[in-house]
Amino acid sequence: MTAEQNQITFRQVITEAFNKGNYDVLYDHFHPNYIEHQFGLHPTIEGLTGDIQFLRTAFPDFSLTIEDMVADGDKVWGHMIARGTNLGGFMGPPNGRSFVATIFDLCGFEDGKIIEHWGSPDRFAILVQLGLLPA
Repeated sequence: MTAEQNQITFRQVITEAFNKGNYDVLYDHFHPNYIEHQFGLHPTIEGLTGDIQFLRTAFPDFSLTIEDMVADGDKVWGHMIARGTNLGGFMGPPNGRSFVATIFDLCGFEDGKIIEHWGSPDRFAILVQLGLLPA
């Protein structure tokens, strides 16, 4: 697969799974031997599905906007903006607060499918904006 095709796959995962809740796309675009490197996320496709469902329940308006994306060979880097409103409960009951935070992701590909993921969300910014940490 080409770097351009890998970028298309990355974009489809963000658009379909994270933004729309279409989890079937994960099985289409993730390698069965997928490895998760981001702290706190589950290391399987089924676990990733649960992680996204949790986000979409806690923040029903959750969305990721791809600001920049770079591909080189079997790697795709994404700079994204995450947004959401705590209407479903996150680290306590819903409080109606919203957040906007930066996320950097790196995905490794094998045979056109995502086989590894490293993510770096700005968790402190999220927690402060949700009133869960002092500013």
